[in-house]
Amino acid sequence: MNSADLLTDAFTRVRETVHSAVEGLSPADLHARPDDGANSIGWLVWHLTRIQDDHVSDAAGVEQVWFSEDWASRFDLPFGKEATGYGHSSADVAAVRVRSAELLLGYHDAVHEQTVGFVCGLDNRALDRIVDEAWSPPVTLGVRLISVVSDDLQHAGQAAFVRGALERR
Repeated sequence: MNSADLLTDAFTRVRETVHSAVEGLSPADLHARPDDGANSIGWLVWHLTRIQDDHVSDAAGVEQVWFSEDWASRFDLPFGKEATGYGHSSADVAAVRVRSAELLLGYHDAVHEQTVGFVCGLDNRALDRIVDEAWSPPVTLGVRLISVVSDDLQHAGQAAFVRGALERR
């Protein structure tokens, strides 16, 4: 297995976990929160997908799927179109209202497709490229991609947890 295969597998596992957490849910289930300070499944999956779209498209030098395929208009959220959910308050989380599981999964799948298209062509040398000099040490592509996978899996796991809690009600 090479790095491209490893990254493709990691992002595919994120996609599988997202689908398991979201498929078949009603809008009410997508917006349900265990308490007023918790995140909903809809927000968690929207946020992890926005971060993946933002970070990977930047590293790949391509436009975010959110804009290129006009997902921003399809979601019609009450924030600036550039919002990713980073720094959102509890009120912001509550404001993320997704019309359907299909819409949420459609966006995630489109981002997954663009992500895998990018990572499947990478070799080990490419992973050493600096993609963000705002940090010390500067962030390499490899570190950025692992960071995205880690964040995605944490949020996808949280969404799966919330779904499990909803199913036991």
